[in-house]
Amino acid sequence: MQPSDPKAAPPQNRTRLLLMLLGVVAVGALIYTTWPAAEPKSPPSNQGRDARKPQPTGAAGSLEVRLGELTQPPVGSAETTRNPFKFYVKPPPPPPPTPVKPTVTPPPLPTPQSMNPSAPNYVPPPITIKFIGVLEKDGLKWAIFSDGRGQPQYAKEGQTVLGQYKLLKIGVESVTMSYLDGRGVQTIPMRGGE
Repeated sequence: MQPSDPKAAPPQNRTRLLLMLLGVVAVGALIYTTWPAAEPKSPPSNQGRDARKPQPTGAAGSLEVRLGELTQPPVGSAETTRNPFKFYVKPPPPPPPTPVKPTVTPPPLPTPQSMNPSAPNYVPPPITIKFIGVLEKDGLKWAIFSDGRGQPQYAKEGQTVLGQYKLLKIGVESVTMSYLDGRGVQTIPMRGGE
């Protein structure tokens, strides 16, 4: 007698098929667990009781703690001021010595004779104007001066500067000047934009 459904398998065939499938899975699991691994296995994390025992450190292998030795400074230690259990701030180093300032002697006070322009030993005050450059135009040299208050002043040799100085000579890096009466001849170096 033939079954009406050609796709339906008899119950015996199903059982046999299921047993073969279980057998293949069991053989695969057996091969997987016994096959040698490519990487070496790491030691187990849960070691036995004997492996966890501390190794003896003393000569006799005892675990005796000598607290008296812990409070003493280590042998050969020169600095015993450090205590990691106390807060301590080192004092700041002493300030560096202050440099001694040289004493400046003031110029001698003028005498009444030296203050008088008609006196023979009269010394005029220094010329305080700044020489800041030279300008050459049409073959003539012009010196450029500044008194620090206004516009720069231009002058040729022989001319008056700021109404009180006479320009005697223009050099490469300096000028020679005097007061209008010819006294107090001074060489003034060029000082750019100081």
